[in-house]
Amino acid sequence: MTDCKFLFSNGVISSSPDVPAVATLLQSDPGAYTTTRTHSDGACILFWERHLRRLSNSARILLSRSPRLLFKPEKSEISFPPSFVESSAWDSTVKSLVKDSVDQVLPIALREAKRKEGEELAITTLVSGNAQKVRGIESVIGADSVAEVLDIYVHLAGYVPPAFGRPESAARLAVVGRGRRVAEAKYSDWVRLRKPLERLRPSLVTELLLSNDGDHLLEGCLTNFFVVCRRVSHFGEREEKGDGENAYHYEVQTAPIADGVLPGIIRQLVLDACLSKGIPVQELAPSWSERELWQEAFITNSLRILQHVEKIQFPHSWESLEHKALEDISWEEKQFGINPGRITSIIQNEVMNKADLEG
Repeated sequence: MTDCKFLFSNGVISSSPDVPAVATLLQSDPGAYTTTRTHSDGACILFWERHLRRLSNSARILLSRSPRLLFKPEKSEISFPPSFVESSAWDSTVKSLVKDSVDQVLPIALREAKRKEGEELAITTLVSGNAQKVRGIESVIGADSVAEVLDIYVHLAGYVPPAFGRPESAARLAVVGRGRRVAEAKYSDWVRLRKPLERLRPSLVTELLLSNDGDHLLEGCLTNFFVVCRRVSHFGEREEKGDGENAYHYEVQTAPIADGVLPGIIRQLVLDACLSKGIPVQELAPSWSERELWQEAFITNSLRILQHVEKIQFPHSWESLEHKALEDISWEEKQFGINPGRITSIIQNEVMNKADLEG
């Protein structure tokens, strides 16, 4: 990856070496954010319209339910009337502000960044509340007032997408902590809140998983989580594998939004792909106690798309996890193959076909 970075902040474009890492930006300012990337050597942005909708909705949720996650902490008592939060101007204005910002900085980054072969641009957009401009805004509801209280940041940096299917691209996971609150919105403060989990990351683990009860797996810190498991008949017996591509005796499982997981862009595309290909799917949090039924596993986000899982580690004693140092934790393991399974590959192919259509 190149070290070339760009930041568009309220009309001003900066480039390396003055641009911080994206994690630094997100820890510096509260707000709703989304991350995607370019595709086909910068020819398009992956699922951009979906990201715009999710970003606007995340900001609305924060404004309505937890303003301190959108504004600076010292302004945590800010409140707006329902007419402001539900204003029709909200969605259109947020989307317009973000789209205009990306349209200004992306062509410059594509032209000036010295990217390696196969390298794309990761695009992170942060919508942050401007607490200094809130006073008096309650009485004026419209596009101008929405724009007045928001700051828009667009961060771009080089990113090399992992090649799907290669053994070295397999993910290794460990379950280390509890789920997020306000999980239906993607907000920058989560970057800070997940830091304590890093002390429990085992060697070679590439993503950390979350669980509230020490059995049902919700999502990763940066990803949504899926398993492909053997289906169980009504008599409690495992169904035998059928012949033919459509004779699926497996099902895909992932935690439902109601359990407290992020409504990921790729998560929804995976559900759509399963429906399209006739693959049974349940929005049900995978249970570690039923891991003997798991045949495949994968994680998703808008940078990696789908990444197959090679191994999952789970602490032998969940109750004492928070009070132990990493070296004192003993782990149980679930191993998968180093190559993606058949169903994971079918879903990956279907999602990438969608990427070409929606870029």
